[in-house]
Amino acid sequence: QPYLAHVLKDKITRKVVKQTTMTSVYGVTFIGARDQIMNRLVETNEKSRELRDRGEEHPMIVDDEMLIYCSNYLAKITQRAIGDTFKSAEGIMEWLKKCAGIISSLDEPVCWLTPLGFPIVQPYRRKAGKGATAQHGTVSKFDLRGSMPIAKQKQKSAFPPNFVHALDSSHMLLTAIACADEGIEFTAVHDSYWAHACDIDRMNEILRDKFVELHGQDVLYDLLEQFKARYPVKAKEFPDPPIINDLDINLVKKSTYFFN
Repeated sequence: QPYLAHVLKDKITRKVVKQTTMTSVYGVTFIGARDQIMNRLVETNEKSRELRDRGEEHPMIVDDEMLIYCSNYLAKITQRAIGDTFKSAEGIMEWLKKCAGIISSLDEPVCWLTPLGFPIVQPYRRKAGKGATAQHGTVSKFDLRGSMPIAKQKQKSAFPPNFVHALDSSHMLLTAIACADEGIEFTAVHDSYWAHACDIDRMNEILRDKFVELHGQDVLYDLLEQFKARYPVKAKEFPDPPIINDLDINLVKKSTYFFN
């Protein structure tokens, strides 16, 4: 471990760990984090090799045979640092997984309503399929009908990112409706919001107001109450959600780079 730390010292850029940091809240696994970091190290090695081939002095980050060891080490360190820094987010993610595990133990999919009342059902079920070898590869046909048993692990691992995406989409819809009410031309792709240049300042105010309106609610407690009502046989097994810290959500209205 000390040797690997020495090899990587002063050679880790923001790009190397950015993807792993951003996907951590979506439940990226250790294997996924390792592969993400390895891909970035491979890219950096290739860039260094190109510069050296042109006669420019540019040391390799690591030798090719060391990539797997360095990637494993850096993935462990990165995930540990993320856990230490974002304890509340980690706690919420684990709570969501635990609730999903309780629901999937009933061989039922995780279902819930978004804050806008939109129903969501996770479709993940075990696959019963048939394969046939064709000229250009194997063709598989899967039966994903509701009669197939629940894919329990997938129900658990997918729930945190799906829940977050559902909140993000609710925020987008609230923003779109408010912009329409004011005659602002609005369009979006996921978390990228667009309007005409003359309306950008007002759109920035609206999206912050709608974020506060959405997350000013106790969305986790509301989700817990939904689960207790929808799955009464397991109502007593659902744990209370993590304690929310004392961040004043209204501060995002004054945050320049909250949404930029």
